[in-house]
Amino acid sequence: MSENFELEKTLWQAADKLRNNMDAAEYKHVVLGLIFLKYISDAFDELYNQLEATQHETGADPEDKDEYTAERVFYVPPQARWKWLQGRAKLPTIGKDIDDAMDAIEKDNPSLKGVLPKDYARPALDKQRLGELIDLIGSITLNKGGNGKGK
Repeated sequence: MSENFELEKTLWQAADKLRNNMDAAEYKHVVLGLIFLKYISDAFDELYNQLEATQHETGADPEDKDEYTAERVFYVPPQARWKWLQGRAKLPTIGKDIDDAMDAIEKDNPSLKGVLPKDYARPALDKQRLGELIDLIGSITLNKGGNGKGK
């Protein structure tokens, strides 16, 4: 099966997870915000691993924001990284955790200021389904070979 087909299949499953609780105009923002978060987190992880592997030779610090800016990759702070969020996916606070992650990303990446959705904590959004959606999106890899470059 092609990678594009798998991605499409996963995106439809993501839409199905939320379809019962909200209309398409609403759930597209939920899903797309999470996909963007996963995408930049995958790009960050890829560069983080490269920096960590060459740290002794280059002196690069994988936690230094400037390393990411130099490579045109968005810096993702620890509390906004996909692995951290996925580890909290089953907690009732996951909506607030995602909103806080979006705030942290905007703070560390001025070009994203005011752009990211921050309404995951709203009461109408089923947190169990949100956690399932995070697990589903977590099953796909959105960055291979440095495609997650930002401005």
